[in-house]
Amino acid sequence: MERDVDSSREREPTIQVDGVNFEVRNAVAIITIDRPRAHNAMNGAVRAGLFAAFDRVERDPRISVAILTGTGDRAFCAGIDLKEAAETQLQVPPRDFLPILGDTIEVSKPVIAAVNGMAFAGGWVLAQMCDLCVASTSASFAITEAKVGRGMPWAVPLIHMIPQRIMMELLLLGEPISAQRAYEIGFVNRVVAPDALMTTAMGIATRIVENAPLTVQAAKELVRIATETGRSAARRSADHLFERVYRSSDAQEGPRAFREKRTPRWRGE
Repeated sequence: MERDVDSSREREPTIQVDGVNFEVRNAVAIITIDRPRAHNAMNGAVRAGLFAAFDRVERDPRISVAILTGTGDRAFCAGIDLKEAAETQLQVPPRDFLPILGDTIEVSKPVIAAVNGMAFAGGWVLAQMCDLCVASTSASFAITEAKVGRGMPWAVPLIHMIPQRIMMELLLLGEPISAQRAYEIGFVNRVVAPDALMTTAMGIATRIVENAPLTVQAAKELVRIATETGRSAARRSADHLFERVYRSSDAQEGPRAFREKRTPRWRGE
């Protein structure tokens, strides 16, 4: 079926489960953690809701990009629900405890974090796992595990995102940094006013939707290959990865549309 992002301007109804809202706008899924009174902390229901939401993003062909955000202007996500952790006497979290993209759940489509407030501990994880990050000027970021005696094995990929000394400071001190500081160290792509957060995230998502889907998907996989393998092996893998892109009908449609001075009509094949 032909994929034309301009042909659909409908907004689907919001679907809500315990603590997570899901909405689709013009091929963009908006996933919202909705526990503002608990600073959008992740309890069992929220974790299950996020797993389900990202699974739908991956399976639904109408969705090309996802945005992850939180309700309100105080918190993106304050991490796991420590009250629940205390009640359950949580020790070593099971392998699938958190929905971490590229680890416990696979999503081949780009995901943008729209950080509207504090992103602490597990909230940092959620921002870290996304492909792009837009932050409100009121947002703050922290890896607070050292302050509560917990662990952060999920922080390993951070070494490919920020300098080593900065990473050590974040892990050892457990103190928050501002959105501007997160931007300066390369963790955040853009910092915007609170009322421009979702507009900016949607603008980026829409521009991604307009691009060739096979190339976008392969580009995301390329970044992961590049961070997980050596240079020569990564190049060989990338050649194989993009062979399907080069041989696709979209690879012919792009130059044809440029020559004919029109918008490409991507098929994703």
